[in-house]
Amino acid sequence: QVRMVESGGGLVQAGGSLRLSCVGSGRTFSSYVMGWFRQAPGKEREFVAAISSGASLYSADSSKGRFTISKNNAKNTVYLQMNNLKPEETAVYYCAAGNYYGSDSRRYDYWGQGTQVTVSS
Repeated sequence: QVRMVESGGGLVQAGGSLRLSCVGSGRTFSSYVMGWFRQAPGKEREFVAAISSGASLYSADSSKGRFTISKNNAKNTVYLQMNNLKPEETAVYYCAAGNYYGSDSRRYDYWGQGTQVTVSS
């Protein structure tokens, strides 16, 4: 069982930056694939980025060049650095963990409660 808690969301102007953090519990945290997803009101949950246990990176096309996923195994923490944010990226951002390395949210096993990111125009 892995429990995650996200933080770092908030209100930012378009073009601004935020750094999200997700702290996980459990000694096996480092063995999981970690992912970030987001969900805007009335829309499906959308893949943002993932990092494997070996630190391989996989990002959605919309995230490349602006968002960076990273992790610190010693702190059981995964990060999402978001730069040049756009109003349409306003959403609740979730971190997830599992043994699947990809963009399908249904294949991740553990989820945090989410953190709200609001980008004003």
